Amino acid sequence: MRGNQLSGSLPLHLCYLKRIQLLDLSRNKFSEGIPSCLNKFKVLSEESINRTETEGRIHWYNTTYYENYSVYIGGSYALHVRWMWKGVERSFTCPELILQSIDLSCNNLTGEIPKEITYMLGLVSLNLSRNNLSGKIPSEIGNLTSLDSLDLSRNHFSGKIPPTLSNIDRLAMLDLSNNHLSGRIPWGRQLQTFDASSFEGNVDLCGKPLEESCPGDEAVRKSKGEEVDDEDDKSVLYGTLYMSLGLGFFTGFWGLLGSLLLWQPWRIAYLRFLNRLIDYILLMIALNIVKCQRWLKDE
Repeated sequence: MRGNQLSGSLPLHLCYLKRIQLLDLSRNKFSEGIPSCLNKFKVLSEESINRTETEGRIHWYNTTYYENYSVYIGGSYALHVRWMWKGVERSFTCPELILQSIDLSCNNLTGEIPKEITYMLGLVSLNLSRNNLSGKIPSEIGNLTSLDSLDLSRNHFSGKIPPTLSNIDRLAMLDLSNNHLSGRIPWGRQLQTFDASSFEGNVDLCGKPLEESCPGDEAVRKSKGEEVDDEDDKSVLYGTLYMSLGLGFFTGFWGLLGSLLLWQPWRIAYLRFLNRLIDYILLMIALNIVKCQRWLKDE
């Protein structure tokens, strides 16, 4: 029912559509808030599509004709829809087996996002962009683990981005641009993989993937820089120490060895010293052996 001139508030009778999977009321003139009873959409509250039940509602046969004439006359529908998917209109065949989506974009809706929407565990796509919605993004948004596309752009949402949003591993398209969000973009598995355009237009928002740094980032960088400087100082100190040890060893070793090799008097004196030292050691060993032999004889 998109692209009409429908106005007024969204009727509460929508909540009786328990088996609806695709709700598109975009590009109308609806105002006021989003009904909180949307969680009564039974199919959207289930984590997966019951293929057998869904096909049973689409494919049918005439039981009355079969009972009267014993002849089976069957029929089936092959559904084809054109659907706005991730900002692009695409054609889907058998969407009832793959899509579970709500699109209320391009209206004049006001108020906050009802927390009841976060109970729709089977929701694959949610588009509330280009409205006048305000308040905070519900922290329970991370419960929608089946979400593949989330567009909340061009509203008046404020506050911080819920950290639970980074828990949605399947999220492939995210647009939170042109709101009044503030604080640091939560760090996690998902949010840093999106382009900066997904967050631009929020003046008080900072952190990757935006170029705006958050307060305190410079202090962190500075402390990291000081640690790097300390490491550099230590490396210079160790390098100087090793160089001094090397020069000392080189000077001492070659100073002694060079003197013995080049100066004959020093070489002769050194050899005589070694001979005397060896003779003294051998003499002491011999005396100790003699003493041991005498002690054994006395025993």
